[in-house]
Amino acid sequence: MTLSATLSFAAVVGLLTLTPGMDTALILRTAALGEPRRAWGVVAGIQTGTLIWGALTSAGVTALLTASHLAYEILRWAGVCYLTWMGLTMLWSTFRGRGAAADLPVEKAGNTFLPGWRRGTLTNLLNPKVGVFYVALLPQFIPAGAPVFAAGLLLTSIHIGLGTAWSAVLVLLARRLRRAMQRPRARRLLDRITGTVIAGFGVRLALSDR
Repeated sequence: MTLSATLSFAAVVGLLTLTPGMDTALILRTAALGEPRRAWGVVAGIQTGTLIWGALTSAGVTALLTASHLAYEILRWAGVCYLTWMGLTMLWSTFRGRGAAADLPVEKAGNTFLPGWRRGTLTNLLNPKVGVFYVALLPQFIPAGAPVFAAGLLLTSIHIGLGTAWSAVLVLLARRLRRAMQRPRARRLLDRITGTVIAGFGVRLALSDR
């Protein structure tokens, strides 16, 4: 690996990491509700998904997403269903009066790591755009003659490091809002915003082309 390739990759994924999106909304929502362990579970889950995508891309497996229309469509619609369900469940819970204490049916409300990790991992892995992004980006920064799998994992670890550092900033910022989020109206508003963002990503994924 050359230093210039490594720095170039870090710059590209650094900008991607700083761009607000679904991951940002999910981390902020969880941390702001006073659930730091679950928030760190979400962070760990997102980075677990990134590691898996990076490893699969380095091994050449995710090239199937660009080569096989069926494989891409199966993963895309699984992601559409999961993201839309998660977002609409958050929205529906606020209108039923359960507020932010309610969570997805597969999870129990509380400050626990594992449910957050599960949610973060599924959210990342069920987004085929991440896999296609890695297929398109990662090989460009691996020098000719370098061991592809090892170099790919090294670059992926840089992405994970930057993502974890930025997530730590988000968690700390969100925890400052924890007192304000104790108000039921503020909690419902946060869940409605987050649910809309996540469901919107699901709809966007459904309408997007390969």
